[in-house]
Amino acid sequence: MNILMMTNTFTPHVGGVARSVEAFMAEYQRLGHEVLVVAPVFEGMPKKETNVIRVPAIQKFNGSDFSVRLPIPGFLFPSLEQFRPDIVHSHHPFLLGDTALRVAALRNVPLVFTHHTLYEQYTHYVPGDSPALKRFVVELCTGYANLCDQVIAPSESIAAVLYERGVKVPIAVIPTGVNIQRFAQGDGPKFRKAVGIPSDTFVVGHLGRLAPEKNLMFLSEGVAAFLKKNKNAHFLLVGVGPLEKEIQDLFKKEGMVNRLHHVGILQGSELVNAYHAMDLFAFASRSETQGMVLTEAMAAGVPAVAVDAAGVREVVIDGCNGRLLSTEDLKEFASTLSWFASLSAMERKVYSEAARETAERFSMPQCATKALELYRYLSATGRGPRKVEESLWVSTLRLIETEWELWVNRAHAVGAALTRRRPDDKIC
Repeated sequence: MNILMMTNTFTPHVGGVARSVEAFMAEYQRLGHEVLVVAPVFEGMPKKETNVIRVPAIQKFNGSDFSVRLPIPGFLFPSLEQFRPDIVHSHHPFLLGDTALRVAALRNVPLVFTHHTLYEQYTHYVPGDSPALKRFVVELCTGYANLCDQVIAPSESIAAVLYERGVKVPIAVIPTGVNIQRFAQGDGPKFRKAVGIPSDTFVVGHLGRLAPEKNLMFLSEGVAAFLKKNKNAHFLLVGVGPLEKEIQDLFKKEGMVNRLHHVGILQGSELVNAYHAMDLFAFASRSETQGMVLTEAMAAGVPAVAVDAAGVREVVIDGCNGRLLSTEDLKEFASTLSWFASLSAMERKVYSEAARETAERFSMPQCATKALELYRYLSATGRGPRKVEESLWVSTLRLIETEWELWVNRAHAVGAALTRRRPDDKIC
């Protein structure tokens, strides 16, 4: 199949969506399919890329690490026409997501949308963040989903949220898979030595974007409290983001900065080795739809302590492969880390083996196969391939109809944002 993937984030951006697109792309290509990714330019992106079209964008939008695409250049549509996609897969409900709607309409091929993100948790990046803006975002995403032929949710709990919000098109649950073989083998002792972590210490780790929506200040406070009571423990932090300085300042204030090891962005074998340098993975985000780093950690045999949330509870099984805390309580979080550190080597091994077994359920080949089966079904029963004799006029009418639906969706979202929220309305 010819698979067109359109995304607002892609390598080298650090984030779950970028990594998801990259992972599925690699697996589809391994299975013999043609894949083309359309994404914005990002600082530090490779100078030469194959099967990727970059579009101009405003980088580091509003102080974030996101790129916001500029008006689509003229060369894009002829390039896509030459690629002749059998399926269009959108990974965002706006910007290049809008372009994906137009491309699917012009080509008359099925449009799939993966709802990777609870976008209302990210409105702080936009000037004028308010409850009205959150309602607008929820309605916009729901309306966009209903303009597609198929929605993919990364977890059952997110699928339930989408149905509750009014998504009426079919929803399939397909998580982003993890490369089990890649993460199963790593050199933790080598990594510890390289970053100055003693070989005999207990290491709590975290990997991800260091951003407000990840609830990292709560996590950092909990880990700092844990370190105070456990002198033979260290914290390994992998990633970059706007909260870097604030996290550093917190550990300085608590007198724990010497046991904080912030190593920035890691890739390749260094990333795998970092997971293997951890004894326990700490996670507190409540904005996830899946939590890919959790499955990666478990593939490396690292159990997790996490706060219960949508997208997390499908991975972390309390008392089996880690601990899932029902409330966001600092004392409980810190004490649970201490409890795990006090376990015997044999008890930790049981949790580690359970973590590896969990990761097997999220293997990349298994997840990619499910997605490809869905693509084939949609191609056979959906809009269907465009006939050669179909006139340009019919394609133009279809595009006009799509533009109208886009604007109706935006107008509906604005109306919902301006309407006073009802007591029973839920914004996750």
